[in-house]
Amino acid sequence: MRWPLPALVLTAGLGTRLRPLSDYRAKPAMPVGREALACRILRQLAEGGIGDAVLNLHHLPHTITREVGDGSHCGLRVRYSWEQPRVLGSAGGPRHALPLFDGEALVIVNGDTLCDIPLRALFAAHVDSGAKVTLGLMPHPHAGRYGGVVLAGGTNPGARGAVQGFVPRTSTVPSVHFPGIQILDRSVLADLPDDTPAESVLEVYPRLMAMQPGSVQGVVFDARFDDVGTVEDYRRTCLSLAADADGNVIDPRATVASDARLRGCIVWPGATVPPGCDLDDVVVSGRVSMAPGTRLSNTTA
Repeated sequence: MRWPLPALVLTAGLGTRLRPLSDYRAKPAMPVGREALACRILRQLAEGGIGDAVLNLHHLPHTITREVGDGSHCGLRVRYSWEQPRVLGSAGGPRHALPLFDGEALVIVNGDTLCDIPLRALFAAHVDSGAKVTLGLMPHPHAGRYGGVVLAGGTNPGARGAVQGFVPRTSTVPSVHFPGIQILDRSVLADLPDDTPAESVLEVYPRLMAMQPGSVQGVVFDARFDDVGTVEDYRRTCLSLAADADGNVIDPRATVASDARLRGCIVWPGATVPPGCDLDDVVVSGRVSMAPGTRLSNTTA
């Protein structure tokens, strides 16, 4: 097994917690700074040496393909795996995409978060341990918000070992955060029925761990994690990564009147902010026509 591996970016989700924004664009197609979230993820993969990626599609797929295209502007080649009429899940989706991949292993990353876990180091740990699955892990970014992974090696950065279980966010058992970055052998997916929903953490990995103890491993890294799960998460991530001197993220393809006052706002490509508007903590998607002099705070428009 050699680096680089191909990658699968999971971009088929419905983004229900991001409504109404996700009614206009799939979550991975939402702009973060001057490019879509999916493009940021693909650039990160390319910087790690990955040259081929597949994106799985279901919800508003045209909004993703419009931003990503063939992937060349992100530094790699992109192909697509279509999931219709239903989403196939975190294991069923990769199983459906499996015919698009060569080789014995692949990288899987979430297409709705940003995380800088080092892929080469994760790959080295995967090869070294002989695991079937190796999870990239990190200390919990927000205590009590996410479920966790119980790791034999502990919870500190640098810890590694067999995954002992998965716990809900309310659990008091010491655990670490799994941001969705992983390396797995295709054999883990090959026996799953195609076009059938299946979940990795809830179904496939616990079954594999029971049948082959030690086959699912994890490594804890000191990593940055940015979520866009809710509108507030999305706003916070955008502003932390790309805010201008006035604390706004305004796409260069948007039109903002010179006398409009914006504070902590995100303005999508193609959106228009008319004269006299006063906006505070507003995501301007452009789907709603805004009248001159509009005053809005802490909302979407």
